[in-house]
Amino acid sequence: MPINQKRIAIVVLVTAIATGCGLLVGYVLGRALVLRHVESKLIRYATRIRTEGDTSARQSRALLATLNASALPYCSDAEIAWMRKLIFQSEYLKDGGHMRDGQIDCSATLGRQNPQGAQFTPAFSRQDGTRTYVNLPPLRVGDLRVVSIQLGQSFIVYSPYNLKDLDSAPMHFTVTEVNADSRQTGRLVGEPTDAQAAILTAEGTTRTSNAVYATRCSTLYKTCVTTFISLPEALQADRGEFRVYRAMSALCAALFGFACSLVYLRSRSMEQQLRRAIRKDQLRVVYQPIVELASGKVVAAEALVRWTDDDNIEVRPEIFVKMAEERGFVGAITQLVARRILAECGDILLHIPGFRINLNIAAADLGDAQFLPMLQEAMERAGVGPQSVGIEITESCTAQLQTAKDTILKLRLLGHRVDIDDFGTGYSSLSYLHDLSVDGIKIDRSFTMAVGTGSVTVSIIPQILAMASALKLEVTVEGIETAEQADYFAASPLPLLAQGWHFGRPVPAAELHEMVLAPKDVPFDLVNADFAVPVDASGQG
Repeated sequence: MPINQKRIAIVVLVTAIATGCGLLVGYVLGRALVLRHVESKLIRYATRIRTEGDTSARQSRALLATLNASALPYCSDAEIAWMRKLIFQSEYLKDGGHMRDGQIDCSATLGRQNPQGAQFTPAFSRQDGTRTYVNLPPLRVGDLRVVSIQLGQSFIVYSPYNLKDLDSAPMHFTVTEVNADSRQTGRLVGEPTDAQAAILTAEGTTRTSNAVYATRCSTLYKTCVTTFISLPEALQADRGEFRVYRAMSALCAALFGFACSLVYLRSRSMEQQLRRAIRKDQLRVVYQPIVELASGKVVAAEALVRWTDDDNIEVRPEIFVKMAEERGFVGAITQLVARRILAECGDILLHIPGFRINLNIAAADLGDAQFLPMLQEAMERAGVGPQSVGIEITESCTAQLQTAKDTILKLRLLGHRVDIDDFGTGYSSLSYLHDLSVDGIKIDRSFTMAVGTGSVTVSIIPQILAMASALKLEVTVEGIETAEQADYFAASPLPLLAQGWHFGRPVPAAELHEMVLAPKDVPFDLVNADFAVPVDASGQG
């Protein structure tokens, strides 16, 4: 073999060996970094669930103390009516009442029970006398896991629907507790897992041969949250990064690839991705139609922001908007959405009199001195009047009463319509609504979901409608997804507006144009709809 050919062969061989070693190192290093990235996500996920759990536990403890301190006759009609008011004000609970010796005496939803009723055994007990029950038969909700807590002669029941907001596939979670009597670890809520008790009850991260775990325990209560994901799911979820790591290691060697990977991982944090997406104007805005319930005509739309991160995963607005609020840059999102509304829907607002696009604003926007000037300037450039852009303020914003009052007053003086969004989740009261002087309320979807379920929540709907009528507030019903829900509200004597998948899902601006210009027929029978108002235990509507 000629020397030149031998040199070429050596170069090729050495290159091939180096590439093979680089690929091997890239595989090992890439796998380790992917799992490290997964551990970080699991920790954040577990921390979020623990925070939610502590918040709901504090609320339940306060309500248990209130129930135990009741001065009303035990399980009397007056006390049961009082319980219902307490439960309605709670964001996390679905029921509460009294029980002794494992027997339910009365509750807000069940009323008084047979004194010779079934006796239930707690799944967990604590040294402070707290007892935990799982899936009490009278309080079950389909196949959902329902947890009840008893302290003294009172008990509360967590709403199982809260758990749906915690889903973050492909990651999984379970919440466990150690029984004070048996010292056994058991599952409260979440998915079953075959992890050992040592993993489920001690803070930290653990890798086994088939899964990765992260555990965070409450410092206030005897519960631990464990988030987990199988190794195949973890590697599949981050397969793009895995390939990048191997290629970088093969081309640049292990050390250089490792350094680049660290920089890459840092840039992929959720906050950095979101800030980058805002700067590059990569957030999307979709529009959900709001219809006049009596006619089915589309009269408005709500602008909803959407974001797909660098992993091509759709991040839920309540997650990334809340993070932006906590980190102090939610105003940039509000400004982006306002500009997008005027750019994408300006022709609709200019040429269809009375049509309105609603803009959601956060609590931070209320106190932002730049918010109103920004909105006015953007609308002047687009030639759109203030009556064409409505403002939706969540109930949580109204907790800052004076700031909310001042900003709402300025908005209305400028000509904007202002609605309280998600009404009924616990912040606003009659006096608040009177002081705030808003134009309307949007009934939270949790009330709509209760229609047709027999839930006590339904009995509150007529009271909300009557209150809105008395205060001359326009009412929009959120979350209508079925014909039954639509029929229920359509029979109301009030001129209601409605929003939900039954009338249309959030759509891009182009589809909103078509929808407004060529409205479809009303999707339910308005003529024959019955308004079946449920009654409470005392026979009052």
